[in-house]
Amino acid sequence: MDLSKVLEQLRKELETLDIAILSLERLQSKGVRRGRPPKILAELRQPAKLGARALVIPRRQARRGIPIG
Repeated sequence: MDLSKVLEQLRKELETLDIAILSLERLQSKGVRRGRPPKILAELRQPAKLGARALVIPRRQARRGIPIG
């Protein structure tokens, strides 16, 4: 087995591991998140209301002035 090929392969693996470690460290950090939270998180944080969805006017109808009912 050629020693230079082994070193090249190990360097590639090292680079891959470094990228994976950085990604995990970013996920672990408790820093301030910017931007809008994902939709599923926003829905989980809001208290559930029975029938609340039925009272909401769809945006498309509200914009076009289409009468409801």
